[in-house]
Parts: sequence; C-alpha cells; structure tokens
Amino acid sequence: MLEESLIEYGYRRVVITITAILCALLEIVDSTIVNVALNDMKGNLSATLSEVGWVVTAYAIGNVIIVPMTSWLSQQFGRRNYFAASIIMFTVCSFLCGNSTNIWELVFFRLLQGMGGGALLVTSQTIITESYPVEKRGMAQAIYGLGVIVGPALGPPLGGYIVDNFSWAYIFYINIPIGILATIFTLKFVRSPKYSEKRQAKDVDWIGIILLAIFVGSLQFVLERGQEDDWFDSQTIIIFSAMAFLGFILFIWRELTFRYPIVELRVLRNGNLRIGTIMSFILGFGLYSSAFVIPLYTQNILGWSALQAGILMIPPAAATACMMPIIARLLSSGIKPQFLVALGFLLFFVYSFWGYKILTPDTAKDDFFWMLIVRGIGLSMLFIPITTLALSTLKGQEIGQGASFTGMMRQLGGSFGIAATTTFMARQNTEHQFFLVSHLDMNSLNVQQRIIGMKAAFMAKGMPANIATESSYKAIEYSVIKQAAVLSYMDVFLFLGIMFLICIPFILFIKERKGKKSVDISITH
Repeated sequence: MLEESLIEYGYRRVVITITAILCALLEIVDSTIVNVALNDMKGNLSATLSEVGWVVTAYAIGNVIIVPMTSWLSQQFGRRNYFAASIIMFTVCSFLCGNSTNIWELVFFRLLQGMGGGALLVTSQTIITESYPVEKRGMAQAIYGLGVIVGPALGPPLGGYIVDNFSWAYIFYINIPIGILATIFTLKFVRSPKYSEKRQAKDVDWIGIILLAIFVGSLQFVLERGQEDDWFDSQTIIIFSAMAFLGFILFIWRELTFRYPIVELRVLRNGNLRIGTIMSFILGFGLYSSAFVIPLYTQNILGWSALQAGILMIPPAAATACMMPIIARLLSSGIKPQFLVALGFLLFFVYSFWGYKILTPDTAKDDFFWMLIVRGIGLSMLFIPITTLALSTLKGQEIGQGASFTGMMRQLGGSFGIAATTTFMARQNTEHQFFLVSHLDMNSLNVQQRIIGMKAAFMAKGMPANIATESSYKAIEYSVIKQAAVLSYMDVFLFLGIMFLICIPFILFIKERKGKKSVDISITH
C-alpha cells in the first residue's frame, strides 16, 4: 500500500521533515520579505510605484498557476525529481532576481521564481503527510504548519534588517545556501511513489494547462491590481475579468470531459476535502488580510519603520508555534476538528473586535501585544484542524491532489482578502473624510482657537505670520486625513470580526464523512 510503504522512521523522517519545512519557509518568507524592500528597488532600478508593484504581483501569479498542476507534475516526473527541480528553479531564479539590472528583468524572474515556489508548499505538505502514520498526522501537520504560519511573520523583520544593513538584492541571495542544502537532502532522502501510469505527450492536457493559466493568471491580476486601477472603471480590469470568467468556465468543462485532466476535479467528490477547501479559503482570507492590515497601520499611521512593524508580528507567531503541538494532541485524542475550527474563528473575532476598540492615531506598542497573542492562538486552532479534516480520508495520489486544492484555495483566499480589504479601506476612507470635513466648521470657536494656538507655536519657531497661518490650516487638514484613515482601519477590523463570527454556526453543523479504501501503489527509490 502507498500509505504504509512511504511511512518513514528514525533519522530519515527527521531529515525529510526538516527539508520539507525549509522549503515551505523558503516559499512563504519570500512572498512577504520583498514588501519592505519595494521602495529601495524602486529607487535602485529607476521604476515607478506601479511598476515595482509587479514584483509582488508576478510572484503571486506564477505561484497560483502552478499549484493546481503540482499533483499531476509529480506523477509525470516523479515527486522527488519534480520537488528537487522546483527547489533548483526557485534557487536559480533567486540569484537572477538579485542580479536584475532593470525592473522588468526582476518581474520576469519573480514570475519564474513563483512557479518554482508554488510546488514547494504543496509538495512539502504531501511529503510530510505520507511520511507519518495516520495516528501521527495531526502532529505532522503541526510541524508543517509552523512553517506556513510563522513564515509570514518572519518575512518583514528579516527583510527590514537586510535592507537596512545590506541591499535589497540580499533578500534573494539568502535563499541560495538553503536551496542548495534542501536540494541535496531531497535527492538523497525523499522517495517517489510510482503510480500506475504516465501520460504520453499526446495525452497531456495542454489545453487544460493553457486554460488554467488564463483563468488563475487573469484572476490574480484583477485581485492584485483592481484597487489601484479603480476596478471596473478600468478597461484593462474589465478585459482580464472577462478572461478569468471564460477561462474558468472552459477549464471546468475541459477537466470534466478530457480523459487525462491536468487537475483531477473528481477528487472533490470527497466530502471532507470539499469542506477543507472552503475552510482553507476562509483561513487564507483572514490570515493574509489581518497580516496585511497591522503592518500597514503601524507604518502609515504610527510612523514605525518596516523592521519595527515586522518585529511586532513575532510574539503571535511564537504563540502559534507553542500551540501547534497542543492542538495536534487534542486532535489525536479524538477532539472533533470542527470544534477547534469554531473556537479558532471565535478567537479571531475576539482579536478583530479588540483591534477595533484599541486603534487610535497614537496607539501604544504595548496595546497590541495580547491582541496579537489571541490571533496567534486562533491561527493554531485553524490550520491543523482544517488540513487534517481536508486530507483525513484521502489515499495515495489523492493526498497530493487534495493538498493542491487546499493550497490553491488558501492562496486565493489571501488574494481575495487583501483585495477586499484594500477596496473596503479606500471607500471607507473617502466616506470618513467627507463626513469629517462636512462637520468641520472653520468658523467654530474651538476650531479657531486651535488654529490660533498652532499659529503661535509655528511663529515661535521663527515662521512668518502668513506661512504660520497656512501651516496651521494644513495641520488641520492632515489631522482630518489621519483620523479618517484610522476610522477605515477600525472598520476593517470590525468587518473581519463579523465575518468570522458568522462562519461559526455553519462550521459546527459540519459532519465528517467516512473515508474510502486506500489505493495500491508501489514505490520506486
């Protein structure tokens, strides 16, 4: 049986686990580490803000395109070979990214790096799952989850330190030694399942590959660029939205009718996997949008550096790491995953509502600590139970297919979450500014007294009277803009909290379905 013959013991399992976690960390850290270096890239490569944004977008597009094809590619070329090739591709492209001489070179190599990185996350999860016996898979997912959950928190502080002390190129160069080590371990220790058949060139679903690339590539483009291009007021966004819709319809039709589909949609007949993919989308939505808002708020409103904002996210990551083994043991003892997921969403609601209550134009650093600890504990109650539930009744190559679906949905959930958050914030910010300005009476005695006080303070610093008056009015305007921004951040926290709260009753009514019999598949070394 595949399940039994792939199970590892002793030092081999330790080495394989470390290799898989290293690869998962490589992929996730690299997706967040560049955010703090964009400003330096912009200046060094003489790029505009819109152009440098493609450094993030290109990686996400490459990542999402390759994830659904990972199971099929592993079957075609052997999991070990495909995994090693992905690590090599990711490592080589990291070197090329660091050596880019213009912005579009960097964007192209980031696209390729994202295609290499997409395989790392999903295949790592499959390798770890199959290396442990069924009764220990909760612990296996806890170990893997450390990389997935801690990775986004490590990216910003690590990137901030590198940019402050070296140059932006080194955020890519640090991948090289880790990639070389991971490649050696993969080739030496990871084994490949030998499936019953491989496809000939004429049987490859080339049309499915093209339709998948059109669908997810266009969708990712719309989600990444929609807010900046004013959504459907932009002809480009309309075109890519139409391409995403048509690509999706044609892709579903192709995969359900072609004899050898590139993505096996039929695996979604498994009820637990269907539940897991939906939950993974919600998890991605909450994980990425909440991780996006806090650093943005601390830097834009409180004036923190990128390194300070990144360090703030380390304590909740540590809380998640500490809770992972505990959650795994609870699952092993028979606690239903649904109950843990519901409790995780409840803690996310507490975290979000807490954030809604404490945000001000000058919130103190200490005010964030326990709020973020609650977030970290909540995440630990979401990731492992969701993954365990999704993959619990899958066997053989279905595990890889299921991991691909959950990984893609988590990534898409994050993209939807960030897109929804930025759009919601922009619209709420405009509404709050309009409301505050409409209620700001410049003839009010309180307003006039404040302007007189600020004018006196500016003149005391040597400003002429006319410039001091102008500066006072600008200060009032800046205060309104800042307060409107704070109110929009508060709205985001409240919106996320309500969304998580609404999900709880639906999760509690979920019933687990019993699994199917396993599939006989032999092993090749």
